[in-house]
Amino acid sequence: MEFKIFSKALYSTWIYYRPERLLFDTGEGISTNMGNEVYAIKDIFLTHGHIDHISGLWGIINTRNNAMGDKTKPLRITYPKNNRAIESYIQFIKQMNPYLKYDILLNPVEEGEIVFLRYAGNFKRTVIPFKVKHTPGEISLGYNIVEERHKLKEKFKSKNSKEIARISKKLGKEEVTYTYNKNIITISGDTFALPLSVIEDTETLLHECTFLKTEDRRGENHSSLDEVIENVSKVDGLKRLILYHISSRYIGKWSKWRKYIDERMKDSDVEVHAVHPQKIFTL
Repeated sequence: MEFKIFSKALYSTWIYYRPERLLFDTGEGISTNMGNEVYAIKDIFLTHGHIDHISGLWGIINTRNNAMGDKTKPLRITYPKNNRAIESYIQFIKQMNPYLKYDILLNPVEEGEIVFLRYAGNFKRTVIPFKVKHTPGEISLGYNIVEERHKLKEKFKSKNSKEIARISKKLGKEEVTYTYNKNIITISGDTFALPLSVIEDTETLLHECTFLKTEDRRGENHSSLDEVIENVSKVDGLKRLILYHISSRYIGKWSKWRKYIDERMKDSDVEVHAVHPQKIFTL
């Protein structure tokens, strides 16, 4: 699992995830900062239509079109269905690039629709969107990356590996294991603090955290640090928390805020990261 992230609230946000080669949101500067890596992107998932999350889409499409690389691979763009800003912007881009040398697959989705990624070994990976609340009139989504896993049935746990292999060969793998879905990554998009029902079953949570100080917030269209930490402290199984979309107002006292975050999470086993608003974050 690898991430490359840039996120400065109001200006630009994008999240690149490997090995699936997924890009979540396309803020300005994405093409410049990722360089040749933009050619590797298989899927783009847009959370909503605000300009700091979609302005770099034109650059990606144009760069890939003018590159010398393989033009047989399509680029799929998944976005909230009926989001007028996104649909208008994509239409504009296509009008400005009437001779695209590769296919763009538009995939408008609603909450709960399954977007297939790939089979890999014994598991399958998909992306499933969920609704979030951002600004009035803006259709916004967060995304779960979901992995189908296999687990040994309880009645076979007392048997050794050779016995299990023999039974599996004789009766079939489905007789000794069962499948279940696991949210391996949750990406919040712009929203106020995600409810426990969304974050309780994920391993890695990327949560927007525009306001490190709750008093700085006006309205409820973004999250504050205390809210996110409070919810995270109530769930089990979370391994990693990445805070992003942090306001640039906190840059001057970044070290202080990092210490504050670490202090708040000192009794937790969760690995915590914060994306600096002026730096590309890698993990």
